[in-house]
Amino acid sequence: MATQLVRLPEVERLSASVVRILGGNPGKFTLQGTNTYLIGSGHQRILIDTGEGKPTWAAHLQSLLSEEKATVHQALITHWHGDHVNGIPDLLKICPRAQVFKHQPDAGQTEIQDGQVFRVEGATLTAFHTPGHTEDHMVFVLDEENALFTGDNVLGHGTAVFEDLHVYLSSLHRMRDRVSGRGYPGHGAVIDNATARVVEYIKHRQQREDEVLRVMQYGKLDVPENEPSPNPKRGWTPLQLVRVIYRDIPESLHLPASHGVLQVLLKLEAEGRVVHDSDSGDWTLAGQRPTL
Repeated sequence: MATQLVRLPEVERLSASVVRILGGNPGKFTLQGTNTYLIGSGHQRILIDTGEGKPTWAAHLQSLLSEEKATVHQALITHWHGDHVNGIPDLLKICPRAQVFKHQPDAGQTEIQDGQVFRVEGATLTAFHTPGHTEDHMVFVLDEENALFTGDNVLGHGTAVFEDLHVYLSSLHRMRDRVSGRGYPGHGAVIDNATARVVEYIKHRQQREDEVLRVMQYGKLDVPENEPSPNPKRGWTPLQLVRVIYRDIPESLHLPASHGVLQVLLKLEAEGRVVHDSDSGDWTLAGQRPTL
């Protein structure tokens, strides 16, 4: 997957009020690294996220603040994962007076309220609680650019992982119509049209749900139009569904993919569309029992 990623500079000015600083932690799940953003145009700036504590990130931040003759006035944390919060101690060494805000804050942090507004010269940010990737996840709208900092709910490349599919979809719908401009994701390149990307994510999740139901009904993905619906012959585990749905991806990725399929099944179970047998671990379509 790494060969498909565009190279991103360690530090890059993205607009008059937004500079991206990479976290120095590229990887399979972090893509080019965790994106952190220095926002504003005056002496006092807002920082979104802090990386995972890599020395290169702290060095880049300190150098950038010196060049900009600026300081971090407030740091806004999108969510609790280590690659977004572990740089907080380094930030506070560089900017001891910085106030750290986070939804469901840890010790020494201040709560971010849904709808709370943060202002510095050149930037007005409004926070929105959008659980899904994590329960405490926040996104931020930059009024001056009609842009959205999407955190890890929507990425610049590929799809995101989530804790609860129903909650995640609700948050995606909440994010969809917030802005009409670009998106600044927690990982990956800038998104040209945030709304369009969020819509893609919603459609992708619906596609996966449709595929799960199709495989459980027919035992395969490719179903000719008007093919008679057979009686299910078996129950399915998430990993068995993955082997059909994700047949073209390496087997080493099947286990991570099964976590997403399990979330689909849990959503369908809550809707009364599938049933889970706790003894066997199998999942079947509601109202239909597999034959032995």
